[in-house]
Amino acid sequence: MPLLLLPLLILLALVALIALIPLALVQRYRLGTARQRARGWLAAINLAGFALSGIFLVSSAALTTMWVPGTLTYTATGLAAGAALGIFGLWLTQWEPSSDALYYTPNRLLVLGVMLVVAARLLYGIWIGWQRWRAGMEGESWFVAAGVAGSMAAGAVAIGSYLAYWIGVRRRSRRYAAHRSRKI
Repeated sequence: MPLLLLPLLILLALVALIALIPLALVQRYRLGTARQRARGWLAAINLAGFALSGIFLVSSAALTTMWVPGTLTYTATGLAAGAALGIFGLWLTQWEPSSDALYYTPNRLLVLGVMLVVAARLLYGIWIGWQRWRAGMEGESWFVAAGVAGSMAAGAVAIGSYLAYWIGVRRRSRRYAAHRSRKI
């Protein structure tokens, strides 16, 4: 009898995960647009994390290209577009030097835009994959038809954007710290 409950528990966990996605998006937006203190060590940790994510994404895109043509190209284009978006985001960021620290507030529209691009692309990929899987496509994999290359490109936009952004935050915080130490 307990083994029969296992599939039900797995299904409930998946439904709960899907139901919590809107809450996670709202929290991500709130955190991404809040005024924050520029800390060099935090920027370095985020930079390392996003660099690793970028390496794993490009590696998996290179591997996926064997089954889904163009995935690596889409991913590389997404990373480049994301890096340009991150640099633009640095330009739009409100920087506030104070006597004790450097504070910054990311641009709300840019954070919302990146978040919505990724969310919309993932939802579209799930929807189109479900439609193609139900239709029982002949000759073409539903995995390919779901737009895996586009979804990876959307993820690459986010990773590239945050990677460029954290490089800029780290540079700014280091410059501010060096400027402050010269004053003392």
